[in-house]
Amino acid sequence: MAREELTRLTGNVNDPECNQNDCPNLYRTAKGSIIVQGDLSDAFTPPTGEALVEIPEAVLKEAFRALGW
Repeated sequence: MAREELTRLTGNVNDPECNQNDCPNLYRTAKGSIIVQGDLSDAFTPPTGEALVEIPEAVLKEAFRALGW
């Protein structure tokens, strides 16, 4: 799936700190699921095929506002 197929819920694309799309963000897929972009976390080892990412609380709150939750 290409990034262009996702709806970006968070982050200011004009923010100079995020100009390469490298900031923590949440995206919504066409089927309604959420994609999380963040720093890799080593809090524990997840099952095969899964990964842990860490995002700031503010990013999650911003996504909730964008979704009207």
